[in-house]
Amino acid sequence: MPVNYLKETPSQTAGPYVHIGLLPAQAGLAMRHNEALNVIAAEGERIVIDGIVHDGLGNPVKDALIELWQPNARGELGAKGLWGRAGADHETGLYRFETIRPPALPWRNGQNQAPHCSLLIFARGINIHLHTRMYFPEDAALHASDPALQRVDSAARRATLVAANQGPGHYRFDIRLQGENETVFFDM
Repeated sequence: MPVNYLKETPSQTAGPYVHIGLLPAQAGLAMRHNEALNVIAAEGERIVIDGIVHDGLGNPVKDALIELWQPNARGELGAKGLWGRAGADHETGLYRFETIRPPALPWRNGQNQAPHCSLLIFARGINIHLHTRMYFPEDAALHASDPALQRVDSAARRATLVAANQGPGHYRFDIRLQGENETVFFDM
């Protein structure tokens, strides 16, 4: 039987206190035992991913929190997949992950997806996290047959999902929440 006297409350955004519960050390609280969540210890080719989350005016969102989800080097997801969490630097807005380069994964129909990392963005003013993907520029030949990228209607929009190579093992992936060159977000 429904409880009619308890009404649904208004939705809340993720900020400005999201770091207190999810990254206490970044909020200035005592560090817990395992709080370098942006450094993913796993076997595989080591890489660095960094970037800035920009608001609709192009300003850095300095209180953004980003989660990274990806397969391990053997292509396993779920409990064996890799996960990390990084907060944007409160001065510069820069986030950073140290992880491994993921392999290609099969799609539902067995067709291969290009190697990518899934990113979830939490920030002030966002009621429900945003989901995007980051692809690697050197896999351009695989991008043409990636089932998720094929669903994006234009080459310019697909380009918002490809990181910039900053040197060996270093990728830059800026995320634009709105405006010109807005990053593609997936409805998951």
